Amino acid sequence: MRSSVKGLIKTPSRAAKAFRDITSGYTSDLDQILNRAFFKVNYKEMVIIKDITFNSLCEHHLLPFFGKAHIAYIPDGRIIGLSKIPRLVNVFARRLQVQERLTAQIADTLYEKLKPKGVGVVLEAKHLCMTMRGVENETSFAVTSSMLGSFEKDNKTREEFLNLIKNKVK
Repeated sequence: MRSSVKGLIKTPSRAAKAFRDITSGYTSDLDQILNRAFFKVNYKEMVIIKDITFNSLCEHHLLPFFGKAHIAYIPDGRIIGLSKIPRLVNVFARRLQVQERLTAQIADTLYEKLKPKGVGVVLEAKHLCMTMRGVENETSFAVTSSMLGSFEKDNKTREEFLNLIKNKVK
């Protein structure tokens, strides 16, 4: 690339490195990340990690989308180390994505690996492909959810989760 602007001389190599970082989820080993992070406990109430920030890249336009994930599960004899849940989000967010798939991948993986009674996942995200092009709407957020097990079957469980993520903890 020829450029008379000094700031652009190393842009191709910087962009390549940025894309490797942004898509590092393809080379992440989920089993290694979750390894030895399951603990047997007799805890039966909902566990929620909310306001997990994430950044991803829209596979349609290669533009960023970013937001917050809210994740809950009800243990069935074992729990997962709390820090593993944001790490799980990051593995799937650091891929070319659509928000709907990202939501399902997080929920399905947690449900499969932890084997809880249920899992609830809600993602809220701002998509730059909606802000910078097309509709050019700067105020909208996309919200997606995946409810599995008791979160899907039991309205009270789902409502408890949705109410807890809406309310601020003091």
